[in-house]
Amino acid sequence: MRTTIDNRIQSGLDADYEEGESVVIDECKKQLMEYFDGKRTSFEIPLLMVGFDFQKHVWDELLKIPYGTTSTYLGLSKNLGNEKAFRAVAAANGANAISIIIPCHRVVGSKGKLVGYAGGLATKQKLLKLEGIGKDYGQLDLFE
Repeated sequence: MRTTIDNRIQSGLDADYEEGESVVIDECKKQLMEYFDGKRTSFEIPLLMVGFDFQKHVWDELLKIPYGTTSTYLGLSKNLGNEKAFRAVAAANGANAISIIIPCHRVVGSKGKLVGYAGGLATKQKLLKLEGIGKDYGQLDLFE
């Protein structure tokens, strides 16, 4: 999925990637470290979302899910005004290029089960546990 996302961003911005440092990158690193240290619950990073309008609407909804809580694909679909769009919401969620900052890890299946995460379900479980969501998702406990 990474190559598809990278290609979408490069095409959408009509730009190539260039490795380097910037004030925004440094601030992003700082805020991510604060998040992983348990000192930050939201991010204040300027975002330029590159995708279709529907994807951007889904990503905006993801930003509304508070730290330490979860939503479902169906719940997001309802918030967007079309409860039948849950599969499209799931696809847009998977196309999110800025996971953690746009918190797609906070989306679980309708029955509360861990489903789909580009970084893997073990990573999703770690992120949820970091946010204090210690529910047993029926996955391996990677933290003991």
